[in-house]
Amino acid sequence: MRFDILTIFPESLDGFLLIGVLGQAREAGQIEIHVHDLRDFTDDPHRVVDDRPYGGGAGMVMKIEPFVRGIETIRRESGPNTRTILLSSQGCLFRQRAARRWAELDGLILLCGRYEGIDERIVQFVDEEVSIGDYVLTGGEAAAAVVVEATARMTPGVVGRFDSIESDSFYDEGKRLGAPQYTRPPVFRGLAVPDVLQSGAHAKIEAYREAEAWRKTARNRPDLLGLDLEERSPDG
Repeated sequence: MRFDILTIFPESLDGFLLIGVLGQAREAGQIEIHVHDLRDFTDDPHRVVDDRPYGGGAGMVMKIEPFVRGIETIRRESGPNTRTILLSSQGCLFRQRAARRWAELDGLILLCGRYEGIDERIVQFVDEEVSIGDYVLTGGEAAAAVVVEATARMTPGVVGRFDSIESDSFYDEGKRLGAPQYTRPPVFRGLAVPDVLQSGAHAKIEAYREAEAWRKTARNRPDLLGLDLEERSPDG
């Protein structure tokens, strides 16, 4: 699978995309990641990518022309089954099901906005507008990294054992979180690993993990279960 990222800060993604599972998958040829400098698709000597907003207001708006030129150039090089994704705080919420669906494509083109966003006419040139959460980032680069990693993990062969992915939180369409995991030492500062996980009784272990997964979901994400409980947040 091929990922193409359009950004004015291509260097901001270099380190993340070269390490761990993504780096190994790139070296093995299982995925391709191309980061494009949006300024390469401008047509003026100063390589301008933004301008003042019509109607007035604070900040600058990114121009539509460089993005469209970039999309059209990349589409000539990518596979026929490629989708263009606008990363935006105004988009639909990114979920695991989207990563699974996109992993079956030839490629994704990811547009990273900055400033006050991209000229709204860009939505006529994209397939989907996506947000990674209900908050605002300075730019779309962090969101692009999230989408690339989540989608790449759904590509067979990228993660060594695919059954480890099937036990992930949200793999089953967001019905529950993943089960808690433990490793050595068996006791740390008086905190012991549950006995059942050390028993070797596989059926009991699976039953325990399933029950704990639902218990953790009810505690941390009751909204997934349709429970009308006060929202929990990191700050209490």
